[in-house]
Amino acid sequence: MTTTPHLALHTLREGHGLPVLLVHGFPLDHRMWEDTAAALPSGITVLAVDLPGLGESPLGGEPPSIEAAADAVVVAARAAGIERAVVVGMSMGGYVALAAAERHAEFVVALGLVDTKSTADDDAARANRLRIADAVSESRTVDAVLGMPGALLGATSKVARRGLTARLEEWIRSQRPDGVAWAQRAMAARPDRTEVLARFAGPVAVVVGEEDTLTPIEAAEHLVAAAPGATLVVVPAAGHMSAVEDAPAVANAIGDLWAVARD
Repeated sequence: MTTTPHLALHTLREGHGLPVLLVHGFPLDHRMWEDTAAALPSGITVLAVDLPGLGESPLGGEPPSIEAAADAVVVAARAAGIERAVVVGMSMGGYVALAAAERHAEFVVALGLVDTKSTADDDAARANRLRIADAVSESRTVDAVLGMPGALLGATSKVARRGLTARLEEWIRSQRPDGVAWAQRAMAARPDRTEVLARFAGPVAVVVGEEDTLTPIEAAEHLVAAAPGATLVVVPAAGHMSAVEDAPAVANAIGDLWAVARD
């Protein structure tokens, strides 16, 4: 028998009205959102979740899947008394947000998709994820993903924001190998969810770092083309971690989305 894990849900800002629920990227946890939450307009309730096996969340007994992660996020929010939210996901968090919109349409009022994509992995990317998952599981360390800051950060940040590399490495080192492996296998198994965007009735904001090489501007434009009335925000001089590299710019986009969603 499998069980949905009780995910850790963190209140980053106290407020009122429609809350914003932030879902982190891989291989990180809710801490990546702290600067963004601090830059959001006052009065907004801002929550951030730790996905299964990452941060302070247990892994639970579900086989690896983005669908299981999405269900667990909504269960955690509802356990905290939240029935509707603006759901914002970065990278893997974007995959989870799209799955939540598909499986829990009544919960997701608006979608924020930050440095992410709606398409599935190709064969090479899928095989690489599974290779890394196996390496992490066998070594019982996160060594296989410690080099990721080099790909996550944009060219400008590597020169002008040198402290971010150490910050990301610290966050990655603190993750549990079983959670990292689970997340990789879940992402490898995810389907294309472009049609979810086409059917989504609420407002959508797509944010991408100008220097993002993992989910580049073309992937963001694909999202915007699929979602009726979606807005696109390109963050200058930022890479895949735009929410960390330029938190105020991402906060502005989320704040605008929240303002539209609450009306």
